[in-house]
Formats: sequence, structure tokens, C-alpha cells
Amino acid sequence: MLRVWWRLTRGYRLQPWNSPYLRWRIETYWGIPAAQITFRAFWRFVREHWGELLRYLRWAAAMG
Repeated sequence: MLRVWWRLTRGYRLQPWNSPYLRWRIETYWGIPAAQITFRAFWRFVREHWGELLRYLRWAAAMG
């Protein structure tokens, strides 16, 4: 699971809210434009959807 997170944040590990892939996923899932995802919006999303994010990471790890 951590391997998936590591791969998804490649190049953005210290700033995951700037990752184009994570922005795209949040935009698709949450519905806010990717350009509006800030540090605060990203961590609010993570806090509110923690269980669903873990489920996604487990699924992605099983697929990879």
C-alpha cells in the first residue's frame, strides 16, 4: 500500500497536493477543479475521506 502511495507521489513526495495525478483523482472524485487544490484543501480531503483512500490504495496495490 505504501508502495502505491510512493509511486503516486513521485516527484511530489514533499508536496503531494501538487501531484498532477493526485489532483486529477481528487478533481474526478471530489468535483473541485484541480487548479484549486491547495495544501489545505488536499489535507481536508485526506482527513474526510481517509477510509476510502485506504481502500483505493489497497485495491491499487492488489492490481499492481
